[in-house]
Amino acid sequence: MQNCCNSLRILSLIILLSVASIVEAAQSFIVSDIRLEGLEKIPEGTLLNYLPVIQGDPLDSKQVIFAIKELYKTGFFADVQLFRDGDALVVRVKERPSITDITFDGNSDIDDETLEEAMKGVGLAKGRIFNRTLLEKLTQELEGVYFSQGKYNVKIDAEVEELDMNRVNIDITISEGIKSRIKQINIIGNKVFDDEKLLDEIQLGIPSALAFFSSTDEYSKPKLQADLETIRSYYLDRGYIKFNVDSTQVSITPDKKDIYVTINVSEGEKYTVGDVLLTGDMVINKKVLDLLISTKSGDTFSRKLMTQSQKSIEDRVGMTGYAFAKVSVLPEINDEDRTISLTYNLDPGRKVYVRRITFFGNFKTRDEVLRREMRLMEGSVLASNKLERSKIRIQRLSYVEEIELETRPVPGTDNQIDIDVTVTERLSGSFNIGAGFSQAQGLLFNVGLTQENLMGTGQSLSLNVNTDRANTVYSISHTDPYATVDGISRTISASYRKRDAAQEEIANYLSNSYGVNLSYGIPMTEVNTLRLGIGYNAIDLRVGSSPSLDVIEFIAKNGNEFDNFSFTASFSHDTRNRTVFATRGSAQTVASNITVPGSDLEYYKLSYDTKFYFSMTQSLTLLLHSDLAYGDGYGETDELPFFERYFAGGLRTVRAYNTNSLGPRDLLSNDPIGGNLRVVGGADVIFPIPFMEKPPSSVRLSAFFDIGNVFLDKAPTFNSTENGFDAGQLRTSAGLSFVWLAPIGPLRFSYGTALNDVPGDDLRPFQFSIGSFF
Repeated sequence: MQNCCNSLRILSLIILLSVASIVEAAQSFIVSDIRLEGLEKIPEGTLLNYLPVIQGDPLDSKQVIFAIKELYKTGFFADVQLFRDGDALVVRVKERPSITDITFDGNSDIDDETLEEAMKGVGLAKGRIFNRTLLEKLTQELEGVYFSQGKYNVKIDAEVEELDMNRVNIDITISEGIKSRIKQINIIGNKVFDDEKLLDEIQLGIPSALAFFSSTDEYSKPKLQADLETIRSYYLDRGYIKFNVDSTQVSITPDKKDIYVTINVSEGEKYTVGDVLLTGDMVINKKVLDLLISTKSGDTFSRKLMTQSQKSIEDRVGMTGYAFAKVSVLPEINDEDRTISLTYNLDPGRKVYVRRITFFGNFKTRDEVLRREMRLMEGSVLASNKLERSKIRIQRLSYVEEIELETRPVPGTDNQIDIDVTVTERLSGSFNIGAGFSQAQGLLFNVGLTQENLMGTGQSLSLNVNTDRANTVYSISHTDPYATVDGISRTISASYRKRDAAQEEIANYLSNSYGVNLSYGIPMTEVNTLRLGIGYNAIDLRVGSSPSLDVIEFIAKNGNEFDNFSFTASFSHDTRNRTVFATRGSAQTVASNITVPGSDLEYYKLSYDTKFYFSMTQSLTLLLHSDLAYGDGYGETDELPFFERYFAGGLRTVRAYNTNSLGPRDLLSNDPIGGNLRVVGGADVIFPIPFMEKPPSSVRLSAFFDIGNVFLDKAPTFNSTENGFDAGQLRTSAGLSFVWLAPIGPLRFSYGTALNDVPGDDLRPFQFSIGSFF
């Protein structure tokens, strides 16, 4: 390679001297004109800009050599010659070809875009000038990309295809080969924590024999760097402030299949926290900030706690408008007693104000609909917690798919910012005519007009007709989320329902009912809502063939036509980040529904529903949920009416058991009759679709565990001899669930196994619902 480079230098010098001699043969002259020859794509102005000669300059042999060197340095030209024609300077060039296209073949692990970015690092890209001498660098650069991913067997072949009009294509063929696997990781120098403990903390490693699809033994340089930082953090969070990774060695076997990693460390001594001070400009009470410091004198030093303390102070000060507050930590190390004293210095900066709030992307939604969800106003101080709450409130709107908030400092000021809110709207209106099938409800038919964002006002209107083998339902509802300027919502609804309970495999009766309801939602705080409502419901009952005994007894005692006026009240605490497919936060609701004294039937229903979402990892979410409900009669009504009872079993309660099959049963027909107490709970571990880099947001997979049943005060639950609640009769199940919010409607599937079923339980391991709303 060195001999080749020397030959090129000698050849270039000969060319320069020979070309220069063409001009040197004549006497030096004053350039009266400059003529350019050979240009095809490069503008004349570009060449003249690089040419260190202009009209009127004297020109001699030294200046000719310098001019040729300068033009070659641009990389635009394969050949440069200078001639004299009278007093004119003639510059004759041959342009290098331009790159028309770059194609890759054989790359499956690394996409084209990543490889093209690597090529730009050596100066090769579509539209650029092609320099053949860069091909070797190109191969080395692409190999480096693959080496960093553990692909040491990669082979790269680059071919240049010459085209007309001085153009070329670069065709790159890649044989990626198999990924090299880690055979062993050695950590040398560790005494406090053994290899097993440290290796458990990092990504790379040797998978177990049962981990068939594990990628922990797939080496890559970014993974190794991340693991080194993980080990460093592990020590720093346990007091070893002078821990250091001295070196790392990565060796590969001659066949390039196995990799051995050696990590050399120095642990140092363990340090505890000495004095802890808080200094700076205390714009809020110092005692409040002192409580946010997690590093306490005498405790083992932890970098994690120190960083958390910094952020906590900055966030708390940011809540008062000091959005750009900074907390710096000044450590003082005492090696004699192995302590580290920490001084947290607060620099709040100036209080920041919001100058302007601008919305983008809301092509359908009115500006004021989004603005009313903002917890900040133009002219107010920039409180960091209110900014985050504004984002969550807009993100929770059903007609907003995504939201981005950007704060921009106002030029010329140091205490004002503009807020840009960019939203991506989702379809909010639909007219549906469709059908589906559910194991529990049979053939479904629905006609619906739904508008979640009526004319961009944020109001919702819904008109629906839904039928299945057991129910025919006509309903209409309208909700104004801001019926008042204070954010009190109002919902008006009306419905008619015709029900054949026998088709639901519960007590045999027919009912026709209609009702109207009016309710208001009153926001108590950002996360707490009180809902109050009144309603009227009329119901007409008819018994079918072979009705259950409690149906006959109830109608005989109370009649079969009822007019009921009801009062509803509920209190909700909701901190979820989304209303659909949440990943963090919780939702808890306590609700009551009581018929007004003097109604034909006097009864009440109470319920407590909870959902708690916990982030287990970046991609795993734990959902804990419960549903407790109880109802009874009062006044002239001895019990909860049978048509208001609770049921359990099926997709919405205890999966793997048939819908509505759990709880007490009729003594004659053995059909479920429901209960006045429902106890249901469970846990779901929600995970992304395997083998997909970016799973769709409309799909959710989970592994579930369900527990629950219904109980009746006056009758025993199936397979029990005790009336009312019996903890021993709680049924359990476990399995997998799949939910997809498809264009045709929600699709829900589950496959589960009953864990403590008894003979006679109606089991359904596989359950599904298509086109049914839930």
